[in-house]
Order: sequence, then C-alpha cells, then structure tokens
Amino acid sequence: MKVYDELVARGLIAQVTNEEEIREMVDNGKATFYIGFDPTADSLHVGHFMALCLMKRLQMAGNKPIALIGGGTAMIGDPSGRTDMRSMMTKETIEHNCACFKKQMERFIEFGEGKAQMVNNADWLLNLNYIDFIRDIGACFSVNNMLRAECFKQRMEKGLSFLEFNYMPMQSYDFYYLFQHYGCNMQFGGNDQWSNMLGGTELIRRKLGKDAHAMTITLLLNSEGKKMGKTAKGAVWLDPNKTTPYEFYQYWRNVDDADVMKCIRMLTFLPLEQIDEMDTWKDAKINEAKEILAFELTKLVHGEEEAQKAQAAAKALFMGGAGDEEHMPTTEITADQLTDGQIGILNLMVACKLASSNKEARTLVTQGGVLVNDEKVPAPTFMVTEAMLREGVKIRKGKKVFHKAILAE
Repeated sequence: MKVYDELVARGLIAQVTNEEEIREMVDNGKATFYIGFDPTADSLHVGHFMALCLMKRLQMAGNKPIALIGGGTAMIGDPSGRTDMRSMMTKETIEHNCACFKKQMERFIEFGEGKAQMVNNADWLLNLNYIDFIRDIGACFSVNNMLRAECFKQRMEKGLSFLEFNYMPMQSYDFYYLFQHYGCNMQFGGNDQWSNMLGGTELIRRKLGKDAHAMTITLLLNSEGKKMGKTAKGAVWLDPNKTTPYEFYQYWRNVDDADVMKCIRMLTFLPLEQIDEMDTWKDAKINEAKEILAFELTKLVHGEEEAQKAQAAAKALFMGGAGDEEHMPTTEITADQLTDGQIGILNLMVACKLASSNKEARTLVTQGGVLVNDEKVPAPTFMVTEAMLREGVKIRKGKKVFHKAILAE
C-alpha cells in the first residue's frame, strides 16, 4: 500500500485541494510540505500529535517536511476555533518557545541537509513594510470571502479585532514565501485551518500563476466530538517536565473504549493488518488494546525505556496499589500549607490537582471514590498529618488515578 492510501485507510485526511495530484506527489516523494506551529506555550501537546505523526510518515516516504514556527504570526494570534482574543506574547517568550519546540520535534522528524527544515516566519514577516504589504498582498483578498470563513464567523458576535483580521493574509503570505524560497509545494494543517490554507494556494495562483496544494488533517476528537488531549489538570504536554511519561501513558491507557481503536489507527505506526485484526477485539481485550496504545505513543514521545517504566508502574499500581511507586506522579507539600501540622483531604486533593476545587473533592470523597494509603477516606473532614506526609501518602481517585503526596524538605 502506498503512502496516500495508507493515510486514507488510517482516517487521517479530511480535505484536499486536488486528490489526484497530491497522491502522485506524496507517493513519489515529490512533496516539500509545511505545517505551521504557533509557539503559544513552551511545549507541544497532544493536539500537535497528529501533525507530528503525519510529518514522520511522509518523511519516511521520501517527502521533505518544513516545520514552520509562527514566531511572527504568534504576535497576532490565530482566531481559528476561538471565541476570545489570544493574549499577546513578547519576542523573548516566543523565541524561548520556538527553541523548546525544535527539541521535541527531533523525536519525530530528522533535521539536516536534504531532510527536514525548521523555519521561523518572524524572519520575513517582521521585516515587511505595511504599505507595501497591503498594496501587494492585501489587494488579493476579498473581505466578503474572508468574512464567510468559519474562523471569522465564530468571532463576529463577540467582536473581531483588525489585528486578528490580518492573520489569514499573513498565513497565506507564509505559503507564498515558502513556495518561492524553499520550493514548498504543499501545506498541511488541522481541519479548522482550511480557509487560511486556501488563502495561500489562491495567493500563489494569483501572484505567480502556479499551482500549490493543501491538505487538512482530521482533528483528534473523542466519541463525543470533543478535542482530545485535555485532563482535569489541563493539556497533556509532550514535555516530560510538564506531563510525566507515567501521566502521559495513563492518559492513553484511560481513553474511552469507543476511542481506543481510532487512536491506534490514526496515531501509532503499527501495521494496518494488525490493527484490522485488533478491530475485532472485545471485552477484556479492549484493555489490552489500551495498553498497546499507551505503550506505543509513550515510546514515540519519550523513548522505549520510559515507556517500559511507565507501563510497569501502571501495572503494579493497578494490581494492588503497593507496587512500584517510583514513577507515580508526586506533589510536594510545603510546611506553610499545613495548619497545626496537618492538611485536610479536600485541600490536599486540590494541591495535587486531583480535583479542581474543594467542592469537586468533597463530592468524590462523599461518593467513596478516594482512598488514602489503600484505606477509603471516611469523611470530607479527614486530615492528613505531617508524619504521614513525611512517609509519603498514596492517594487513589477512582480505580485508575494514583498520586503521591510528600512533605517537601
């Protein structure tokens, strides 16, 4: 099976500008493609996973990836999928985030001469002359067409700033610039970027009289239609200092039964024949599929050794609670968080990010869903002492979430 057919079989492709030409290009290693990443944080997260895996698949087939870091467009903020305006970032913050991104991307794609490249659109966008830009580029955009774009429609009710209105022409200019200077003939992006991507292909056609192509990647949604990659603690990051390999493993181990096979098909590099066979699995075998998913993705992001450690820790905890606690997520509690040498279980759960509020923690305790050192917490008034914290307190929420609280030295 050639690469384009495999992308289709894995459910990765949402929309394309010209399927026949795109198939020919990617199957024969003729695509020099880019995917944009706005550096709005100092780590990539699960939401970027689809794009990173696609870059890896296409590079393996001989195509050349360009990772475009949006150091320039991040100073505006993409309105796509937003109901509010993104906060502005300083140049220094953006540069720091860009450096973090490259380090994480190197786990997926190989950079170097004739291989993948990383570029920052700040290198050309920040030097643009405004009058020249609106005369040369702005004249190619119809405001009527732009307002019909979904990304703008969502914002019109609350108000769309002129700053954000410039995002589409600037992203389109990126493609135009990369086409001319890097031989980039294709853009990939999330399905919510379709309008911006068409803006780029149309700009190239109008300015240069040449064809360029766009393809959108299916968004990673759960069975309820919500974006995956969020927990009660927030985003699931690829940086091990923000989301530990164990927490990353556990996120995938705990996906809903209805989502596990879709995630295996879209995100792992397991052969399709093996995945087709797994599609018939039911009942207890679904848990085995979840373990395979969690292991494969943790290996991809953090390496095989960390994946093995996370899997061993998860199994030990699930089997009886006492097992290997070395890799259990841990929160240090400081002395100033204690009152008279103790801390209430509700406050402790919030401190450990096992609950977003005392109210949520109280509900969990009242329902009998919280254990401390393998004993059910009897009441929301339960206190954890300093002596217990010195030894290390193991908290279990529900059947699958384990956490350790210790006293900071």
